[in-house]
Order: sequence, then C-alpha cells, then structure tokens
Amino acid sequence: MAKMIDIKTSDMSLSDLVSLALAGTDVIFTEGEEPLARLLPMRSKRTAGLHEGAMRMSEDFLAPLPDTFWTNGE
Repeated sequence: MAKMIDIKTSDMSLSDLVSLALAGTDVIFTEGEEPLARLLPMRSKRTAGLHEGAMRMSEDFLAPLPDTFWTNGE
C-alpha cells in the first residue's frame, strides 16, 4: 500500500510519516503529481543466507581483463 504526500500541501507531522513507513506503508513524497522521494524504514527484513547457492563466481573471476576491455574494443 502506498501513500502519496504532496510536500507543499501536506499537514502530516514527520513522526506520523515515519510511523506509516514503519507500519509497512510506502510513503512517497510528491510535488503535485510528480514523485520526488520515498521514505523507507531502516529495519531490514532481509535474512542472511536465504538464497545460499543461488549465485556462483565464474572460474576466471580473478583473471586479468583483456586489453580490448580498456580500449573499448579497438
């Protein structure tokens, strides 16, 4: 759920806006119809190791890059 807040006309307090964000509401600041910024909580719901093994490093990851990488293919 998102709440659009026009920065020029809103009378909501900062603490109310932060409370909304902490409750899971996507707070988007606008100027008229144009979105300007979004307020997000600092609490992270990420879990370390949740996708363990989903990525892998290629065998040549530490190999030097070819000269064409630095010269834009010339």
